[in-house]
Amino acid sequence: MATMRLGSKPEEFQLEGQTWICKNELPSDISIKVGEVFFQLHKFPLINRSGLLHKMISESHNDDAKDCILELHDIPGGAKTFELVAKFCYDVRIEMNSLNVVALRCASEYLEMSEHYGGGNLMMQTENFLEEVLGYWSDSMKALLTCKDALPHAEELDIVSRCINSLAGKACTDPTLFGWPTDGQASMMKNFVGGSVLWNGIGRTGREERSPGADWWYRDVTFLDFPIYKRLILAMKSKDMKAEDIAGSLVQYANRWLPGLTRHSGSQESCNAFTTSSSSLIQLESDQRVLLEQIVELLPPEKGVTSSKFLLGFLRSAIILQASPLCRENLEKRVGAQLEDATLEDLLIPNLGYSIETLYDVDCMQRILDYFISVNHPERSLTTSPCVEDEGQLIASSTALTSMTMVAKLVDGYLAEVASDVNLKIQKFQSLGALIPDYARPSDDGIYRAIDVYLKSHPWLTDSEREQLCRLMNCQKLSLEACTHAAQNERLPLRVIVQVLFFEQLRLRTTIASWFFANDNPDTAPRMLPKIDSGQEQEEMLREQDLQNLSYQEMRSRVSELERECSSIREEIKKMEKPKSNWNIFIGKFGHGMRLKKSGSTKNITPPNPN
Repeated sequence: MATMRLGSKPEEFQLEGQTWICKNELPSDISIKVGEVFFQLHKFPLINRSGLLHKMISESHNDDAKDCILELHDIPGGAKTFELVAKFCYDVRIEMNSLNVVALRCASEYLEMSEHYGGGNLMMQTENFLEEVLGYWSDSMKALLTCKDALPHAEELDIVSRCINSLAGKACTDPTLFGWPTDGQASMMKNFVGGSVLWNGIGRTGREERSPGADWWYRDVTFLDFPIYKRLILAMKSKDMKAEDIAGSLVQYANRWLPGLTRHSGSQESCNAFTTSSSSLIQLESDQRVLLEQIVELLPPEKGVTSSKFLLGFLRSAIILQASPLCRENLEKRVGAQLEDATLEDLLIPNLGYSIETLYDVDCMQRILDYFISVNHPERSLTTSPCVEDEGQLIASSTALTSMTMVAKLVDGYLAEVASDVNLKIQKFQSLGALIPDYARPSDDGIYRAIDVYLKSHPWLTDSEREQLCRLMNCQKLSLEACTHAAQNERLPLRVIVQVLFFEQLRLRTTIASWFFANDNPDTAPRMLPKIDSGQEQEEMLREQDLQNLSYQEMRSRVSELERECSSIREEIKKMEKPKSNWNIFIGKFGHGMRLKKSGSTKNITPPNPN
């Protein structure tokens, strides 16, 4: 910490109760009251240094020293600062540092301690030292922190703006280029008091530390009150600081001053002594709401500079604190713009509305997904022909398609989580699942699982509602495991089970047809076995051929079985007059119909767990 020593005389002041007394040969002839503290001083040293005190003493008509009392309740820094001013007037040794220079500078201006009242007066001394302080990051930060005790004088003297511009310039520049000291948070707080190493009256204390990386200044600025911090951030933006650094600082500031911003608050960062102290927490919800809204306004608009995890944390807190609709809409759009980076856990926002119908805020998820779909339309660009000059457009389309696929998987997982809520209306479930276009899902296993969970949790749905819900999935895009489960799923409508069996049969027939084509093609036909000297190796190759032929026979048997089952199902459907009454017949006859014949015996296919 930068320090400067002024004066040459030894200590002459002594505190007795609430009164400072100057111990010298002459009795005091003036009493100055600052707050609740009295100073028993002498007129001559004061009028030689202070224009204000000279005027006040001159206007005093009573020459009786015991009755000459002045009051200076408005002096910046209060009694503590006036004590240093009085010692300076008596040429008593004092130490000026970055913690008291602002108050002394403001007090010298208030008391009119200019060069007109003696050379090397306090106004000039403090101004010169303040310039020295602004050359260091940690000292500039300490000076800025003390400005709140000297307002509005620090604003009138432009000290606050000078400190802010100094800090913004240093934060926007790599500190290692110029060797600027960048003491960390712990060092900054520890060095508020301490010894000094002097050289020509100016020195530094402590060991210089530099924090690597662009975030070396994040923690220090969290000590600032938000109005000053906001001015600092705006100054950094005007100096073209990277949006990522601005967002990182805002997130760290929010983590310090808004408790419960993230789900997991047990990190070391949030458990340090500074963060958990009662003085660093905003207790009133109204203050927290205002702070959150202002931080959201400061967030850079660029996509990806703030992680989706923190944006969703901001959104969750905004809902809890009942922030303005504009603030919540802003956060929802930011999340929607980069929804592919979100996680399922963060999207499960509890429903805290007045009329709580569902466990999670599905309407909020709907709005986020709506905004994502509105800004991602890869199908428009995919319809154009791929030309060389449209290479950039094709890259953008590919990126959008990848994002859409990731979001489709995320939405399917979200639907599977909320589907177990018995209060979730089928219209909300269906509208959320229908937002994802068909091309975005390479496989429909995820949406099938969500539908199955919903049907299991809502057994009272009618057949028409079940069929309407199952339209969200494409039976042709189910995996073999999902098809096997769906074919035996009693919760699915009969029409859906028929479609599953039909498409599985069609898939197997297509596979066999391609196999026949490969065998009939001379170029792709299996080659004749080469002559092998070893009879054992030739026997092994013949065994592999037999296994291939056996697999082929199993597949043909499987296709024949599916054809017979589909024919039986068609006959049963024709005979059914009431689908509901014949459902048990169908299940009893065909619920376990998917069997695989192997070596003359039948083997049941065990349905997989949908979960």
